[in-house]
Amino acid sequence: MLRISNILLACTAVTVTLFTRGVLADCSYTSLQQATREYISGQATGAFATSVSTTNAAYTENFRTANIRTGLISKPLKVDYNRSLHDTLECATYTEVIVTDRAHPYVIGTQMRFNTPTDPASPLTVKQIDSVITDQGDWLFNATGTFYYASRENWFVIPPESRNTRAVIKAAADAYLDLFNNKNVVVPWGTPCNRLEGGSYTGQGRPTDSCNVGVPSGVALVNRRYVIDETLGSVDVFLNFGGASGIPDSHEFRVENGKLRFVHTMSVM
Repeated sequence: MLRISNILLACTAVTVTLFTRGVLADCSYTSLQQATREYISGQATGAFATSVSTTNAAYTENFRTANIRTGLISKPLKVDYNRSLHDTLECATYTEVIVTDRAHPYVIGTQMRFNTPTDPASPLTVKQIDSVITDQGDWLFNATGTFYYASRENWFVIPPESRNTRAVIKAAADAYLDLFNNKNVVVPWGTPCNRLEGGSYTGQGRPTDSCNVGVPSGVALVNRRYVIDETLGSVDVFLNFGGASGIPDSHEFRVENGKLRFVHTMSVM
């Protein structure tokens, strides 16, 4: 009997150890937050591109392969505003970056994807960095306007009991994106809802503000890549606007109570 008890205890110990290692090896929200903080601080100095965590990372700018050591990510930028999403399931992040420097303003969206560490003591390492970089000449570009409106929005942390599931958040985003090529799609419009498209804003701070102000027809939005953060009710989608060879685009959504609350877009012309 004692021997059986010892065997059961040993099996239990092994099970707990494996479970604990699995949890620790996952991408935690905290570790992803640390990664986006390092990205922002590194972008301010240009040092992120040469950090240990990005040593073997693939890097693209506007969906084209770029040199991480000479690309925009390696240039010091004065970041006036940033906000990030953290996706623990996909081990990925999205960061919106606004630079209003008159010498060269930018609005940048960056998705980062990480290798899941096998050793709990190991830090996250970046395997892919993709940046949608908009500046003068891109669709409705106005970094000062983007900063003005984005900095006044409230993307608060949603209480656990009020959060939508990943599936609901993704479905809301897909419905909006599908509308461009199928006018029969039912989009879960919220009221109020505000859309920030480049530096153009649909809302006026009224409870009746709407994002249902029309979109183009017959346009396929494809090659979608998602970063979903349930704590913020948000998802960012990188896509090609206008088919497989369409322009680089980022659409970010905030969903509250299953309805669209905010939409941010960046389109490279």
